[in-house]
Amino acid sequence: MLDIRLFREEPEALKVMLRNRGVDFPVEKVIELDEKRRAIIVRAEELRAERNRGSKTVAEAKRAGKDVKDLVERMKAVGQQIKELEEELAEIETAIRDLLLQAPNWPHGSVPVGPDESANEEIRVWGEPVKFDFEPRPHWELGEKLGILDFERGVRLAQSRFTVLKGPGARMARALIGFMLDLHTGEHGFTEIQPPFLVNSATMQGTGQLPKFADDLYSCSGDDLWLIPTAEVPLTNLHSGEIIEESDLPLYYTAYTPCFRREAGSHGKDVRGMLRQHQFDKVELVKICRPEDSYEELESLTAAAERVLQKLGIPYRVMCLSTGDMGFAASKTYDIEVWLPSQNMYREISSCSNCEDFQARRMNTRYRPSDGGRVRFVHTLNGSGIAVGRCLIAILENFQQEDGSVLVPEVLRPYMGGLEVIR
Repeated sequence: MLDIRLFREEPEALKVMLRNRGVDFPVEKVIELDEKRRAIIVRAEELRAERNRGSKTVAEAKRAGKDVKDLVERMKAVGQQIKELEEELAEIETAIRDLLLQAPNWPHGSVPVGPDESANEEIRVWGEPVKFDFEPRPHWELGEKLGILDFERGVRLAQSRFTVLKGPGARMARALIGFMLDLHTGEHGFTEIQPPFLVNSATMQGTGQLPKFADDLYSCSGDDLWLIPTAEVPLTNLHSGEIIEESDLPLYYTAYTPCFRREAGSHGKDVRGMLRQHQFDKVELVKICRPEDSYEELESLTAAAERVLQKLGIPYRVMCLSTGDMGFAASKTYDIEVWLPSQNMYREISSCSNCEDFQARRMNTRYRPSDGGRVRFVHTLNGSGIAVGRCLIAILENFQQEDGSVLVPEVLRPYMGGLEVIR
C-alpha cells in the first residue's frame, strides 16, 4: 500500500507513475478524501476541547449552586457532534484505505519505463541454447510418449489445465522439490517452512492478492479461506502485525507448496501442455529485511533462484521488467526465463521482486532499530526458487534425445534412485 503522504506531497509525480504503470487511478479522489479527513480531525479536536472546558465550567457552576441546565444541554449537543464526526471519519478512512488497496506499488528508479514486455531489458544470459541435430519435440509430446504426463486424465478428474504426473514424471517433480529445498536451506541460508495452503482474507490482502485479484483466486464457499496462489502469501505474512527486532533481520524463508490460480484472462494462451496450469508446484523464497538492504537482497535472491538452473544445466536469461509489465506489488522485478527448444524462445520460470514497504504497510510489519529510533516498516522480497512444473518442462525439452528418451540431470539422479535416463 502506498504512503498517503505521496498523495499530499507528490501528486503530479504520482500521476506520472500511475500512467507509466498503465493504471487509471483516482488520485484526486484520495486527495479530496484526505483533506476532508484532516478537516474533520481538526474540528473534532476543537469540539473535544470545548467539551472539556464545558465540563469544568459545569462542575464549577454546580459547586457554586448555579443552574447548569442550559450548559449541560450544550455539552450533550457537542458530544453528539463529536460522535457524528467520528462516524464520518471512520467512513472516510475506510474509503481511503479501500482506494489505497487498489493502487500499485511505486517502481524503483532503475526500472525501464514502457507499456508492456516489449520494454523489458535483458540483464544477462547463462548457458547456450541446445543445438539438436533433429527436430526437438514439445514437452507434451515427449511426456505422453514416455507415459509420465497424462493430460486426458487430468481433464477427466478436474478440468482443462490440470495434469496427472506418473511414474518417473511424478518422481522427478518430487526430486526437484527436494533438490531445491536442500539447496536453498543448505547453501543460501533459508529456513524451511511448511505453511497452510489455505489462508484468510486478511492474509491475502496483506501481500496484495485482495481485493484486486479476487477473480484469479479460488475461495472456499462458506469459509473465509482462500487457496494460496503462491507460498509468498503465507510466508510474507508470518510476521503480520509484528514489530521485529533489527538484530533478527534479515529473515529468509523458503517453502514448497502447491499453488492454485484461476488464470483469469489467459484463455487461449498456452493451451497445450502444462505451461499454464490451475494447480502447480513451486518452491518459494521470501526475504524480510531493513530498507537499506533490500536491493542488495534482491540481487542475492535472484542469484539463489538462478543457481537452481545452473546446477541443473538449463540455459536461461534474466530480464528486468518494465513499469507496464511488472506485478502489482513490486517496486522492481527480475524475470528468469528458461530456454524451451520446441518454442525456440525463452519462457518465464521465476519472478524475483522487491516490494519495498508496500506489503509491510498492508500487513503492518515493522522493525525496531537497535539504536532506539522509531519503529520502521520492513521491506519484503519474494521469488520463485523455482516453479517445479516449468522446470520439469525445461528438463524434458532440453535433455531430450533423438529416440524420445530424456536424460536426467546429474544433480537430480541421487533424488531419483540413480535413474539416468527416462525411456
